[in-house]
Amino acid sequence: MEIITEPSVLGERAREWMRAGRSVGFAPTMGSLHAGHASLMALARERTEVVVASVFVNPTQFGPGEDLDAYPRDLEHDVALAERVGVDVLFAPRPEAMYAPEAATWVEVPRLARHLCGASRPTHFRGVCTVVSKLFLLVRPTLAVFGQKDWQQLAIIRRMNADLGFGVEIVGAPIVREADGLALSSRNVRLTPAERTEAVGISRGLALAGELVQRGERDAECIVAEVRARYAADMPSGVVDYLECVDPATIEPVATIAGPVLFAAAVKFSAVRLIDNRYVDMPVASR
Repeated sequence: MEIITEPSVLGERAREWMRAGRSVGFAPTMGSLHAGHASLMALARERTEVVVASVFVNPTQFGPGEDLDAYPRDLEHDVALAERVGVDVLFAPRPEAMYAPEAATWVEVPRLARHLCGASRPTHFRGVCTVVSKLFLLVRPTLAVFGQKDWQQLAIIRRMNADLGFGVEIVGAPIVREADGLALSSRNVRLTPAERTEAVGISRGLALAGELVQRGERDAECIVAEVRARYAADMPSGVVDYLECVDPATIEPVATIAGPVLFAAAVKFSAVRLIDNRYVDMPVASR
């Protein structure tokens, strides 16, 4: 596996692959890799001839007071995991290599960023779209794999990719979970033991939302109220940042459930904010 730190070098490799007609799979990450990231890389490995993964804690997607400095970093571990999965090139640039001091250009999809994480982190997706655009221009991937845990991000990247004509096949990979249901996240290591015990309540509450839909409940507000009550009981040290029922494609709130919906949640603990979601379709007989 080749480790590249300079954008110009990665760009030259990408041009070589293009001239050779090779398909390129790309898995962008912020490092501190775990089994969820490995699943993205493995999917790219199955589908393409060359696999590139990036490890870059992107400063522009962190707002004031967020955990940029505390975000876990372990490049040695990341190199070992990427190599084990079969990544061909690991791109690990420095922030100053990705952003010139006078940089003044942003990419954003504001309509899809009005709710969920976009509401509480207003500059987050602007930073995500900008860095992913820059990475797409460097890697020139055939396909790029993103995890469905960040469902809103996936929807925004799909829209950006279509609108700007990158021509990348965007693949959404299923959420990878711990045995008890907690969605894997690089931030999980920052939970205290007591918080870790409570945090599984995030996924259990979302599962309850799915069960209520399957039982015939169609009022999203009623479902959200029941899940909030469950969260209050099961996660006393957690603070709900948001819990919403939205359209999976537009990320707009849904009041009456008449088709597929996404229940999404973000919960803050003492040193970490965790997100999760559940895609819920209606029983066939109810449509």
